[in-house]
Amino acid sequence: MLSCLLVYRKVCVIRSFLTTTRTTTSLLRTMAGRTQKVLNVAEKNDAAKAIADVLSNGRYRRREGFSKFNKIYDFEFNILNKQSSMFMTSVSGHLLALDFKGSYQKWHSCQPVALFDAAVEKYCPDQFKDIKRTLEREARQCQVLVIWTDCDREGENIGTEVIDVCKAVKPNIRVYRARFSDFTPQSISAACRNLGQPDYRSSDAVNVRSELDLRIGAAFTRFQTLRLQKIFPNVLSDQVISYGSCQFPTLGFVVERYKAIQNFIPETFHKIKVSHETEDGRVDFNWKRNRLFSHTACLVLYQIVMENPLARVVSVNSRPKSKWRPQPLETVELEKLASRKLRINAKETMKIAEKLYNQGYISYPRTETNMFSKDMDLQGLVQLQTVDPDWGGFAAGVLQRGPNPRNGTKTDNAHPPIHPTKYTDNLQGNEKRLYEFIVRHFLACLSQDAQGQETTVEIDINGEKFTAQGLMIIARNYLDVYPYDKWNAKVIPVFNQGETFQPSVIEMTQGQTGPPPLLTEADLIALMDKHGIGTDATHAEHIETIKSRMYVGVQQDGRFVPGELGMGLVEGYDAMGYEMSKPHLRAELEADLKLICEGRKDPKVVLAEQVQKYKEVFVEACAQAMKLDEALGTYFGEAQPFVEQDMNPAQVSPPIRPCPQCGESMVIKTRKDGGLMLSCMGYPGCRAVVWFPAGVLEATCDEAVCTRCQPGPVHKVKFKFKRGSVPPMIPLEYVGCIGGCDETVRELFNLNYLRPQPQQQQPRGGGGAGRGQPVQPSRGGTGRGRGNGRGNGPSPPRGGGNNNGPFPPRGGSGNARGNQRGSNDRGNNRGGGNSRDFHTGNQSNMGFLGVGGSGRTPLAAVQSAGDGNAVVCICGQNARLLTVRKEGNNCGRQFYKCSRMDQPCDFFLWADDNPPSAGDSFSGGANTSYNSTYNARGGGGNSTFNNQRGFGGRQSHSSGDGFGGDGFDGDVPQCNCGQPSVTRTVQKEGNNKGRQFHTCAKPMGEQCGYFQWTDAPDNRAAGDGFRGT
Repeated sequence: MLSCLLVYRKVCVIRSFLTTTRTTTSLLRTMAGRTQKVLNVAEKNDAAKAIADVLSNGRYRRREGFSKFNKIYDFEFNILNKQSSMFMTSVSGHLLALDFKGSYQKWHSCQPVALFDAAVEKYCPDQFKDIKRTLEREARQCQVLVIWTDCDREGENIGTEVIDVCKAVKPNIRVYRARFSDFTPQSISAACRNLGQPDYRSSDAVNVRSELDLRIGAAFTRFQTLRLQKIFPNVLSDQVISYGSCQFPTLGFVVERYKAIQNFIPETFHKIKVSHETEDGRVDFNWKRNRLFSHTACLVLYQIVMENPLARVVSVNSRPKSKWRPQPLETVELEKLASRKLRINAKETMKIAEKLYNQGYISYPRTETNMFSKDMDLQGLVQLQTVDPDWGGFAAGVLQRGPNPRNGTKTDNAHPPIHPTKYTDNLQGNEKRLYEFIVRHFLACLSQDAQGQETTVEIDINGEKFTAQGLMIIARNYLDVYPYDKWNAKVIPVFNQGETFQPSVIEMTQGQTGPPPLLTEADLIALMDKHGIGTDATHAEHIETIKSRMYVGVQQDGRFVPGELGMGLVEGYDAMGYEMSKPHLRAELEADLKLICEGRKDPKVVLAEQVQKYKEVFVEACAQAMKLDEALGTYFGEAQPFVEQDMNPAQVSPPIRPCPQCGESMVIKTRKDGGLMLSCMGYPGCRAVVWFPAGVLEATCDEAVCTRCQPGPVHKVKFKFKRGSVPPMIPLEYVGCIGGCDETVRELFNLNYLRPQPQQQQPRGGGGAGRGQPVQPSRGGTGRGRGNGRGNGPSPPRGGGNNNGPFPPRGGSGNARGNQRGSNDRGNNRGGGNSRDFHTGNQSNMGFLGVGGSGRTPLAAVQSAGDGNAVVCICGQNARLLTVRKEGNNCGRQFYKCSRMDQPCDFFLWADDNPPSAGDSFSGGANTSYNSTYNARGGGGNSTFNNQRGFGGRQSHSSGDGFGGDGFDGDVPQCNCGQPSVTRTVQKEGNNKGRQFHTCAKPMGEQCGYFQWTDAPDNRAAGDGFRGT
């Protein structure tokens, strides 16, 4: 009994232990599940590593992301009052790029002016897609997103791009913004304690600026490049002649200074010079009148002086003189001083400064602030520099006296002035020189002004006053650490008031005024900053652009001179009356961007106003483009003739209408084969298209706008038809609406693009037997059917059929059985056999089509008067009635054919197809109904086509031509069936009698329609023979 009790107690203890273990495990799992996961994203990998190092005290765990350049650093940290799992990663600058949609990206896709209104989109470039994948993967498991990008406009915009990507996969993720100016523990910790919200206004300002730069730059660059390459092919054939709303005013400053020098007229001036030499040294006295431009007046005064050349000391004044220490360093000043003092150009300066910042050695280098805040730990920053052997002693002196910054008046309320944040002695080359300059500047601005004593001596010689100055330096102060400033003492002899002496030299001299010097990079940056061209972050970029484009050159002394191209461009635009090289337009934009950041102006309004302003200038510039040619002709020689088509070789019209499928503009384009089409500029993303038959000679955008069709505006189209290609009641020049409301246009064209199209993959398919070369540059087509060909492009299907796809069939229309196969849109064009086709004279293989794929009446109609029921061909002549003599299924069958012997049209009609009576003659809008079988290029089978009002492609009509002979030659080409063709000879009387041709070897009822003259130089014979495709 006792043993049982002991066993029972042991079992209870074990159960209790297991229960406790389960509870503890469950609690731990619950706590682990509740651990907050935070995704942190910095602007560069170096920044991410530095921040992770500070927050984790160096105890982070590194792992790989999809991008080998952007690592992930994991650590635990208490943020937002919660212990959190922190995942720190980075982007590499902008994650997304802005570009035009669809076809607008191609230089020849449209007139450059259309780029001011073309749709744009943000996309992720291929080189950043791995970074995007990393962000998406990490965001899915996180509850919080913290943005650690740089705290300026660009940084805010990059942060917004990161937010958009993360919210796309995790819409409920909470977003915070960390604001900091360096990677010191104090700054990073303060940023974590004071997380805020992203500054979407600054991001909007960047979006406006980016879109404007894209539109303005692309439009003017294409205009200049496409035009000037043709006009000056020997000089500019390979040159991209870019334009930018910042780079052009920057070029303008260089040209303006150069022209000021060229136009400078020197003037001769005269002055009186007095010098005196004693045992203590030599002193030069300056005439109080300085100089005179009148020789006579100066000569008179000189003669008065020489009448009594005794000098009397009028006054001796001595006063303290100070040389001010520099103000805290901001970006523009850094660029200027590095250029002047260190001979490092602005681009290289900012590149090095960015690197030093990412390594944690200096604060953020892009700032407009030149004043230190009162709560900044200047003493701690100075303490870091006391260990240096060169300036450590000076730093210790600053600590002893206490930092005393000479603050400026500018602040961007985002970043402090540029200053060192960490001491290092491991740098080399320009990195070391720039870091040393920043440190010395920082210490100098916290020190004291240099002190001196200035003595001014004034003398009188017979009524004319002269002065001399001397300087004695008392305390160098900041100059001891700042060798970039010079202040030299000037010793002069001791003079006493009332003293007289005979000057050693009194003479009258002359000189000439000189032109201003060429601009240095520092001068150029100062002008850009003064006039609001660009920002402190973009000055170097704009200067580098005009250098790389050969608009300006740099002399050995670092001064800028304009190149011939730059000079000609500025002079050309100035001649138009638009001062595009002046800073006014861009300065207005920069001012508007600041107002957007302050919330005082709507970004959409700014964008619309600025686009319209530059568009008006662009239109006028195009109208006066000859002035640009003339200006450049001065430097590059005689201009070559320019054809406007060279600017737009694709002959793209202005926008006709918004695409009903995607909303992009639809325009009329010229195809490579010379035909026309209405195409969506969203191609290849959108494949909406209307193929115009070859009977359309011209199609242009009309100013009239349809009031019925939507979405608008839908411009009407002015068509010019080939004679004989449309019914007689339709004028050869016709203005109609392509939006679907115009019945005549609906009857002549396939408007399937109006129907909502399902999302499709690339269409595959082909028409006919799939062996002929298509006229269209794209491959294959759509439509359902059986056949041997497959393709991938938007080419119209060949053969007849109720094509419900986005492209009209190229052969006849109706329920023909074409030798086709497609993969997406499934029409009713099936089958094979000898279908027969009505066609025009020398048109391409593209037919007019009905809405919804319904067939059409041939344009040849029964005459309603005169000849009773005579059949009229396309030419308007009475057709000849002939009989098929050749053995086969159609032997003895009668058909109608054009009666003209010289250049007959391709009209063909079987006589037993019951043509309408005279009273039923063709009307453009009536539903004429009769049957006509015809030999369509799709090949195969006898099919009936009803309710037809158009005409299909050309055919081979061997029937009724009296062809005979079956001479087979094994070396002849293959027909559309893929089999060797046979060679036959024309037996019928006429121009082609005795002429040989290749045709399909199958019996008449099974032929594919292949035809080719043996003596034709290419696939198309001079007469009516045609090789099917």
